[in-house]
Amino acid sequence: MKRWQKIAARVAGSVLVVLFVGLMVVSRSQALDLITHPIGEREAIDQTPADFGLAYEDVSVTTPDGLNLVGWYLPSKNGAAIMAQHGYKGDRRGLLDEAAMLNENGYGVLLTTVRAHDLSDGEVISFGLNEMQDLEAWYQFLLTRSEVDPGRIGILGNSLGGSLVIQYAAQNGNIQATVAHSAFSSLDDTVATSIKYFTGLPAFPFAPAIVLWAEQEVGFDSSEVSAKAWIGGLSPRPVFLLQGGADTAISPESGQLLYDAAGEPKELWYEPELGHVAFYTELPEQFEDRVVGFFDRYLLGD
Repeated sequence: MKRWQKIAARVAGSVLVVLFVGLMVVSRSQALDLITHPIGEREAIDQTPADFGLAYEDVSVTTPDGLNLVGWYLPSKNGAAIMAQHGYKGDRRGLLDEAAMLNENGYGVLLTTVRAHDLSDGEVISFGLNEMQDLEAWYQFLLTRSEVDPGRIGILGNSLGGSLVIQYAAQNGNIQATVAHSAFSSLDDTVATSIKYFTGLPAFPFAPAIVLWAEQEVGFDSSEVSAKAWIGGLSPRPVFLLQGGADTAISPESGQLLYDAAGEPKELWYEPELGHVAFYTELPEQFEDRVVGFFDRYLLGD
């Protein structure tokens, strides 16, 4: 090999090393930003159910690992109750409109939070690995309510919340009906879309590296927190999936992937023009008819 070729090979090798190190540094930084949510970065809670003219209670629970979680409870008028879980880095305000709608139709609504969100304890988001403890603590709270029939409890979630409620309901056979709005089917299915949405970075080469760092930092395997892997366990209890085809936060194929993996009874409401968690804001009357109708059918027997 000629001298200039050796020099060129060394330069190329050095450049590749620098690029690889840069990829790892940027990817780890982004992974840490995606999985951590310090309370100092969270928004103030400047709206409550009272702004909708609704009676409610400030409530809290303690998880098995000692974290304090905060929420709101709107009492039931028909004996049934819905657990309502917000999305990624959101808070209980994110489902206030839907909660008001459900409560006006007689349902008790427990607006839940999970660790590392809202004013609840914790700073690390694990996409379902640890959040199952949180949802179980909230479920146990509902069992203390004398006006709630334990056989008439449903669950609703948006985005990450949708993925969480699928995972949780599959593990708790007492959840009688599940609604998941813009839920991602699995981290692997949606990572390319979501990484670009939340970080602005191109999926390649960053997405695989970011997932790898997140798995190492949290201590989980992304396949363990897959709603697609869990959803079959809901059957014979029903699930209702809502997915917009113009979703840019998660893969818009998520709804169909979840539907295909689910057992009966199952429903998929797909709107090609809608974006992420847009069904209530864009189609409020249809949303009320279909979501309330779903819960009425399976929780009240109507």
